[in-house]
Parts: sequence; structure tokens; C-alpha cells
Amino acid sequence: MIAIGEVFEKRRKWWDNLEKARKKVAQSEQKRITAYERIASICDDGKFREMDKGLQSQDPLHFPGYAEKRKELEKRTHLKEAVVTGIGKIGQKKTAIGVFDTRFLMGSLGAAAGEKIVRLTERAEKEKLPLVIISASGGARMQEGLFSLMQMAKTVSAIERFQLNGGLFISFLTNPTTGGVSASFANRGDIILAEPKALICFAGPRVIRQTIGEELPQGFQRAEFLQEHGMIDAIVPGKELRETLIKLLQMHDTRMRGLQ
Repeated sequence: MIAIGEVFEKRRKWWDNLEKARKKVAQSEQKRITAYERIASICDDGKFREMDKGLQSQDPLHFPGYAEKRKELEKRTHLKEAVVTGIGKIGQKKTAIGVFDTRFLMGSLGAAAGEKIVRLTERAEKEKLPLVIISASGGARMQEGLFSLMQMAKTVSAIERFQLNGGLFISFLTNPTTGGVSASFANRGDIILAEPKALICFAGPRVIRQTIGEELPQGFQRAEFLQEHGMIDAIVPGKELRETLIKLLQMHDTRMRGLQ
């Protein structure tokens, strides 16, 4: 039998190698927009009241290197978690807003990130606010194991309650939106938008290709392909997101007034 310590050590080495690969990729790509930059770009005058800023995950599995990695990222990014949540106005419409930041563990969904999404959704439901979530994530956070996977069901349940009670959820998928985030709340939007050429999937194309033993269609799992097949409502460049959200929120308000 393999000792638990050996399993953790193998996972730690795998994670270290993955982090090195991601750094190399990041150096060759354009700078990704941060959560706070995204919020400033969509909110009126950049004004935003953050919620649960200090909420952060612990280390429930005592995963090797996880606590140290978190401390390093907190110092580098000034973030406590992979998602920033709060209340702002978009076109004078008070809105509940959540934005993922890939600088923090690739925007992965851990217990605290899931809790922040749920609290934001419940706040939106209580105050009858529209909900906008901008996703950018590598999926569930492997260092938290089952605690992370539970967030998929937890967030989807909160979103569904919100929608059943008449709430509007606009989901904006950015590059990449993958794994447990893509497979849970990110694709539950009443309106689903995506940025151009964003990778949106559960498992990556290489994994699928190796599993089924076949070549995949050109552009498979990119935003344009998904729009053509009815999974995305519109592709919106980041610089046009604010104006698009304003129009959608105004249209929703007009419709709701007509139903009263």
C-alpha cells in the first residue's frame, strides 16, 4: 500500500510542476485583467462596496505546501481569495457583483470562494438585486479535495433559489472558465456572455482527445464554437461589457415594470 504521505508528496510535485508551466505561459501572454480592474471598468465611477473581504479558506486536508502558497499569493496579490464580491451600480442600477481573479490559485473554487458566491447570491435575493458574476477559473481547488467539490452543488443551489424567486443572473465567461466553475454556477446564467476566444469547458481538449481517441473540431470549447451551438447568448469584448450590461439591466427593468 502507498502511504498517505507519499500520495501528498506526489501531488505536491505535480502541483509545483503545473505552477511552473503556468508561469511560463503567463509570461508569454498579455497581462490578464485583475478583479478590481474589471470591477472599476463596469461600475459607475468605479465605486464598489466589497463584501466578506477577509473570508478565506483554511487548510482542511493539511495539503503539503498549500498554506505557504496561500501566504505567498496573499502578499503578492493583496487578495484573500480567488473571488471578489460586493455591491456596485451599473448604469445607476444597484447590482450584486462577483469577479474571479486568476492571479490567486488560477481562480480556483475553494470552500471560501464558494461561500462568498453563496452569500452574494443570498444578498441579491434578499434585496432583489440583479446578479452579475464574471468567471475566470481553472476549476475546483484540488488542495481542498471534497470541500472544494461540495461548492459546485452549494453554489448551484443558491443560484437556482435566486432564479426561482425571480432574480436575474448574468454570467460573463472569460478565458479560461473551466472545470468545476464551468460545470456549476457559471453556466447557470439567465443570460450567458463570453469574451472572444475564451476557453470554456470542463475537461480540456487534450484530456478529451486522449479519452475518446479522436481529433476534435476546430475551435472546440472556444466561445465562438459554443455560441454557434447555442450554449452562449453573445460574445462581448471586455471594453464593451459595461454598455452591454447597462442595456440588459434596463431591458430587464422595463420588462419587470410591464409585468406589474
